[in-house]
Amino acid sequence: MEQMKQPLFSLGQVVATPGVLDKTHPVWMANCLARHRRGDWGSVDEEDIATNNEAVRVGFRVLSAYPIDATKPCEGYGDNTLWIITEADRSVTTFLLPDEY
Repeated sequence: MEQMKQPLFSLGQVVATPGVLDKTHPVWMANCLARHRRGDWGSVDEEDIATNNEAVRVGFRVLSAYPIDATKPCEGYGDNTLWIITEADRSVTTFLLPDEY
């Protein structure tokens, strides 16, 4: 049995942009949000992984990137990308598309 990792930080209020709601299934959003909260940052590069890990420790903004369609490539930006950003004060976590930033 796989042990569940504990959440690393509070999400605050969770919101999503209309673009995300239009392109992403709620079950997939919940899966990605659980990964984000556990420190699985998805499709980000090594530098962003290190930045996120430090952000969790010191209270900065955290950004994860996941594919909208898991069967297609995701570079962490572009058309097949879902971003999740938790603000530094942990008051809100936002689902958005890169072109909505």
